Formats: sequence, structure tokens, C-alpha cells
Amino acid sequence: MKVALTIAGSDSGGGAGIQADLRTFAAHGLHGASAITAVTAQNTVAVVDYVALEPRMVVAQIDAVASDMPVAAVKTGMLATGPIVEAVAEAVARRRLPHLVVDPVMAAKSGDRLLDPVAEAAYRERLFPLAEVVTPNLAEAEALLRRPVRTLDAMAQAARDLHALGPRAVLVKGGHLEGDPVDVFFDGRRLEELRAPRIDTRHTHGTGCTLSAAIAARLALGAGTLEAARGAKAYLTEAIRGAYALGRGAGPVDHLHPLTRR
Repeated sequence: MKVALTIAGSDSGGGAGIQADLRTFAAHGLHGASAITAVTAQNTVAVVDYVALEPRMVVAQIDAVASDMPVAAVKTGMLATGPIVEAVAEAVARRRLPHLVVDPVMAAKSGDRLLDPVAEAAYRERLFPLAEVVTPNLAEAEALLRRPVRTLDAMAQAARDLHALGPRAVLVKGGHLEGDPVDVFFDGRRLEELRAPRIDTRHTHGTGCTLSAAIAARLALGAGTLEAARGAKAYLTEAIRGAYALGRGAGPVDHLHPLTRR
């Protein structure tokens, strides 16, 4: 049984964060382990509050898992503060954890900010050079590069510029553009547009977490970076197709569709 580790925040509403990651790992036939970085009080409408853990406790969770289990891939989600970003980067490097997928989570679907602004530099300088794949959405790419990213051409240039910060590959997610969603993949050699049909639903809570977890899962199973990104996007498209209403806001996607639709 291969093990995938998520280093992320807990979503009390169950649609994103470690809850989404663990279900995604299970859907891919992996054992999911977790290191919680923050506890959020949220639902389908808003993030009411959150508390970030001490960096030492985040590292203690990583060390506890990695010292006992053969971790095959890692993904990061909400890291909340600069010290946590730096502590996670140090632990990943020290443990030589493979197949790191970095989802630079900065805000929830509701718009509530989930990242301390001072942590952005730590992402660029400490974590990105360790990553196999980085998966920013348009708003995150804009924040990291400090310029607008609102067209397909701008996404391609953003992918190149983020790749220059050290990750092996970058996937800039274009789901917030008009029309069918197009993501741009760049690994220093190949520039690929990954397309999918737009599913007519507002229930898309946790899509970013789910996509990055699916990429990590597929890397753990032996896929290359582009193959993992393509497969993860196809998996997410079907998860969005099966998304369901829950609460008064954006409901979650169907993470377990490979299991429940058999």
C-alpha cells in the first residue's frame, strides 16, 4: 500500500483541506496520512475563523509519519504563516520526501484569506525549489508574480516565470476564465494546454485541493508530471460532474466517484 501525505489545514465543513485530500488519496487506492497546519471553522458559505498550529507541531506530525511509513508523495495546501512554510520546507528537505506537489493556497472559495502575506516570499524562496509540481490558480499566480494573469498568453508566461523559481513543473489553473477551463502546464521543455468541458454547477468547493492531491496520488503511483496533471484534471472534471448541494453555499465535489460509481 503506497502512502501519500497531505500537509494542509482542516476544513470543518469537510469539502476542502485535508478532508478532501484524504478522500482523493483513497479514491486512487492510496493510504492517506496527514500533518495538520491549521484548524479552520468553515462551512459552505465562509471561513468563520482559523488557528494556525505552532510550526514545531506541524514538523512533529511530518516526522512521525515519515519515520514510520514509506511516503511515496506529498502535497501541501493551506500553510497559513511564513514560519510554517519554512518549517515544512526544512522537513521535506531533511526527510528527502519525494514527489512534492505545492498548492499555494492563499484564499478559500468564499474569498476569505488563508495565508499570511509574509508567507508568499517563503513559498517562492524555500518551498518552490523543492517542488515537483506547483499548482497556482490565477489569483495565486498574480499574488506570487505581482502582476495580472487574466489571459491564456499571460498564463503561459506566468508558468514560465514560476518555473524559473525552481519547481520541476508548473500548472497554472485557468478555471476562473470565461469558457471551458484551460490549465497551462510547463516543465521547462513542454508547454501544454490542458482542456476540459465546463460543468454547469456552483458546487466546486475544494477543487484546488482535490486537483493537487490527485496529482500527488498519480505521481506516487508512478506517473510522469504531465501524465499526472492530465489524469488529475480528468479525475477532477468527473468529481465536479458529481458535485452535490450541501448547506447554503458552494457544495463539495464527489471525491469518491471512482469507487461509488462502479
